[in-house]
Amino acid sequence: MSVGCGRRSRPISRPRATSRRCGVSATASTRGRHVSWADLATVGAITGASSLGVTGIGVVLLLALRRASLLAQLVVVVAVAATAIVVSMVAVARWMFLSQHDLTVAITVAAVAATIALLFSISMGAIVTRNLRSLTAAARGIGEGRLVSPGDVGAGIELRRLATELAETSRTLDESRLREQRLETARRDLIAGISHDLRTPLAGIRAMAEALEDGMVDDQGRYLREMRVRVDHLSGLVDDLFELSKIDAGLLTLTVSEVALYDLVSDAVAELGPLAADRRITVVAEHSADLTVRADPRELARAISNLLVNAVQHTAPGTPITVQAGRAPDGRPTISVIDEGGGIPEADLARVFDAGWRGTAARAPLAGMRTGGAGLGLTIVRGIIEAHRGEISVRNLGRGCRFDLILPS
Repeated sequence: MSVGCGRRSRPISRPRATSRRCGVSATASTRGRHVSWADLATVGAITGASSLGVTGIGVVLLLALRRASLLAQLVVVVAVAATAIVVSMVAVARWMFLSQHDLTVAITVAAVAATIALLFSISMGAIVTRNLRSLTAAARGIGEGRLVSPGDVGAGIELRRLATELAETSRTLDESRLREQRLETARRDLIAGISHDLRTPLAGIRAMAEALEDGMVDDQGRYLREMRVRVDHLSGLVDDLFELSKIDAGLLTLTVSEVALYDLVSDAVAELGPLAADRRITVVAEHSADLTVRADPRELARAISNLLVNAVQHTAPGTPITVQAGRAPDGRPTISVIDEGGGIPEADLARVFDAGWRGTAARAPLAGMRTGGAGLGLTIVRGIIEAHRGEISVRNLGRGCRFDLILPS
């Protein structure tokens, strides 16, 4: 059978589309007709074979470009998808025996659409690549110690989330870096301070020992007493260092029991009485006899004693020190030490509990003090209170400052 335009054809079980050049409309010729399942199966097989062939070539290209840029790989993926569509259309169109005119039109439409899709993918790939480069630069900046902002990366919710996480990581690392710098500075200051505090009493002990050895001392008892005082100072310094090392290592072991704050405060005030009397300082204790806490009595007594020693060391002669034991507004037991030593500079409040920090440079400890005088007393107080899962704070108050120890209920 032949069509009016003279083209030869084979009879098939489906309606054959004709060219408009023959004057017959494909729509009109197929109106009311249905495609058989056999034809659909054939079309599917041709499309699948064509797509698999092109996809295989694409896989080979991607393997060859696995170390190339993401943009190149994205272009290959889109190009393979578009080419698979074009090849499948051409193969199916040729099987359907379309006219040359219809075949050309179909190929042209597919080629133009594939080209536009490829150009679009290149543009989008360039944007994604640029954002990824921004993320790379941000990650490099984190390694160099710079802060990263989420605004450093363009659009895209996933990339924005990643940029936000990088910014948060950058902030955390910067805080850690600053904290490490402060700790390193404090460690150097502590070593320098301890070296001075060790050298001074050791030099005095050595000088007095040499004087006793040479027989140049008339009052040997006075020299021996002075040597004992300096040995006690060294012993206190060693004790402080040992206590601080246990606190830093998390090895401070507490023996918890029911403790009356009345007894702890009274004992600490009585122990400090002679030293306060020598400086004409009055220590006033305000506490309740029925206030008890669960704590380690030895460690808590040391914390209170260190606070009182610190207050005596900074309070001018003739001024009072007040020790209060009561409850905070939320009901937790509280021990407060209030002095009139002139307060602490606001810039130094955050450093009060740092190891080795002292309010005045090269300050020698007062005679009779339990602490070693190396600037470790308040650091040990903080470690003891935190080991009890409590809190410690300091603030300026009137003509002095106030230290508060807040213990768990």
